[in-house]
Amino acid sequence: MPMSSSSLSLPHPRLASSLPARSFSMASSAFSPLLLLPLVILATVAIGSGSDEPKEKITHLHFYFYDYYGGPNSTTITVVSPPGNSSFGSIAVGDNILREGPESSSKLIGRAQELAVQAGQESTAYLSALNFVFTAGEYNGSGFSILGRAVLTETMERGIVGGTGMFRMARGYTLSKLIRSTGTTELELVMEYDAYIYHY
Repeated sequence: MPMSSSSLSLPHPRLASSLPARSFSMASSAFSPLLLLPLVILATVAIGSGSDEPKEKITHLHFYFYDYYGGPNSTTITVVSPPGNSSFGSIAVGDNILREGPESSSKLIGRAQELAVQAGQESTAYLSALNFVFTAGEYNGSGFSILGRAVLTETMERGIVGGTGMFRMARGYTLSKLIRSTGTTELELVMEYDAYIYHY
């Protein structure tokens, strides 16, 4: 029996023409966030790179370190003495003086608190931890700390392990050498320091 055209189950032409468009619209809405994600990430990176982030800089400090041992004006004392005649294992604590110049009349600019352990069995070598605190000048209230091996008969290089104030997040190194040693029972040791400090 011939089938009449009226029995065909076809969608209305206007409805049929709208189906592909609706499908494309749904696919577009599903994929647009994924397509936009790289653009959002790139925009975030661009904004972050343009922000005012602090830049690392280097500061060179030159000063003099005064250490007095023995007598009423001592800045360093021995707090642990090992048994026997060996000095190995002795521990000293210091609250030493920082000045601008090599003369004792030079301007006082800070203090250097120190913990030193005689750690060399065959030579006079110390494991030294020092905290420099400035009490005058441009860096008043700021400081930095160093750690390393100290041998008074040679130029000493020690690492900067941290800082405070203007020297927060400090790193770098110091070079120091003994330039004057006077006295026998009452010692005055003067050392010249150069500090190269990387900080923000």
